[in-house]
Amino acid sequence: MPTVRIRDDLGRELVFPHPPQRIVSLVPSDTHSLFALGVGDRVVGRTRYCVEPAAAAAIPEVGGTKDVAVDAVLALGPQLVIANQEENTRPALEALAQQVPVLVSLPRRAADGIAHLARLARALGIAKEPAVVDLIRRGYDALRAPAPATPVPVFAPIWMDPLMTLNADTFGSDILACAGGHNVFADRLRLYPLAADLGKGPAVDAGGRDVRYPRIRLDEIAGRAPALVLLPDEPHAFTADDARALAEVVPGVPVVPISGKDLFWYGAWTLEGLPRLRAVIDAHRARS
Repeated sequence: MPTVRIRDDLGRELVFPHPPQRIVSLVPSDTHSLFALGVGDRVVGRTRYCVEPAAAAAIPEVGGTKDVAVDAVLALGPQLVIANQEENTRPALEALAQQVPVLVSLPRRAADGIAHLARLARALGIAKEPAVVDLIRRGYDALRAPAPATPVPVFAPIWMDPLMTLNADTFGSDILACAGGHNVFADRLRLYPLAADLGKGPAVDAGGRDVRYPRIRLDEIAGRAPALVLLPDEPHAFTADDARALAEVVPGVPVVPISGKDLFWYGAWTLEGLPRLRAVIDAHRARS
């Protein structure tokens, strides 16, 4: 098999003379994708949050996404480590990259997630297998479903204290658009410091820091006029009290709990997660 060269989302070239047979996944959605690609038997390490599919439970843990045990990863003798720029910490990834190829992803669009799935297939030497070709084709087909003429204005918080959401330059926001929603905070940037984000002081230059996840005030929500509030169960587990507090800000607007995986897990999960999310938004549209 010829040498495979791919680029990760940091722009680094990774070279594979032979398809990796020992993989450590530091990303829950990638662990799921590896099993969907039919190479779950190559996964020798995972984080404690890699819980899909159920068969992943038998794979040794190497810590969490934010507290990866570098020595534990290296002890497993991986030929490839799969990571994510947002989910994993930079020091751990830099330490691992000195010893083993580390493929870092950062999808910002739903299509990026399917392209990443195809990239994994190329790196693993399975891109031409019929089942893999079909999986990736179905992923792109899921994104091509006709969009409704009028998207539903949606507010989707991701944290409660401080209250946070996401803007248009994120995977989650693009998934909402693919599902027939419009992120009402699409144009809102995260301001620095926190006081500026909360309207209590002047903003300073972000200095290259991430501006895609703004911290917002409760009163901003009503001003954005959402027709639907979606509460994902990760990365924050919203409580019934949280739901009531948000409902009080936008009286009469449905507050609907959803799977955070359907909103944030990229790759193979999109094939099932996107239709579920679309069904939630379509159900609201039908009642309106």
